[in-house]
Amino acid sequence: MEASTARRLDSEKARRIVAAMRASVGERGAAGATFDHVAQKAGVSRGLLHYYFGSKERLLVEVVRHDIDLRLRSLEEGLAGADSVDAIIEVLVSHLQDFIDRDPASSALVYELFTASRRNEELRTALAELFRSCRTHVATVLEEKEQAGIVHLRGDAESVAAVLFALADGLTLQSLADPDWDRSPVFAAGIRTAKFLLGD
Repeated sequence: MEASTARRLDSEKARRIVAAMRASVGERGAAGATFDHVAQKAGVSRGLLHYYFGSKERLLVEVVRHDIDLRLRSLEEGLAGADSVDAIIEVLVSHLQDFIDRDPASSALVYELFTASRRNEELRTALAELFRSCRTHVATVLEEKEQAGIVHLRGDAESVAAVLFALADGLTLQSLADPDWDRSPVFAAGIRTAKFLLGD
C-alpha cells in the first residue's frame, strides 16, 4: 500500500467507514452491506466511500485486514513470552476461543469475504495475500521458538502454521454453524494434534 493511501485510510473518517462496514456485514451479510447503508451508518457521504476505498470489494478487504492486523499483533505479543509448548498452545487456544465466543461478527466476516471472493478476482487475490501474511507471521514466531530450543517442529514452520490455522478455521466454522455444539472434546483433540506438530 502506498504511503499516501495508508495515511488517507488512517484518517478518522476512514476508520468510521471501516467500522460501519464491519457492523453492516455482521447485520446484513456482505451482499446487504451496500455503500448507501454503510455511508448512512458512518455518517458520511456515499462519495466519500468511493474516495477512500474505490469499491465495495476494497472496503471489505480493508475491514478484514484491520481485524487480522489487530489479532496478529495480539497473538504475537502473547506468543513472545511463551517459553514452553504448553504455554504456546495456551496462547493459541485462548485467542481462538476469544475469536469464536467474544467476537463472532469478526469470524463471520472472514467467511462472508471468502464466499464473495469466489466470484471476484480482486477479493480472491487480496484474501490470499492476507492469509499468506498470517501464515508467514506465525511461521516466523515458530522458527524463533525452534531456534531457542522451545519447540521441535514436525515439518517446516510455514506448513505447521498452515495446519494450526486449518484446525482453527474448521473449529470456528463449525462453532458458527452450531453455537450449542459442545466443542470441548474436539479442542482436547486439537491440543494433542498441536502438541505433536510442535514436537512435544
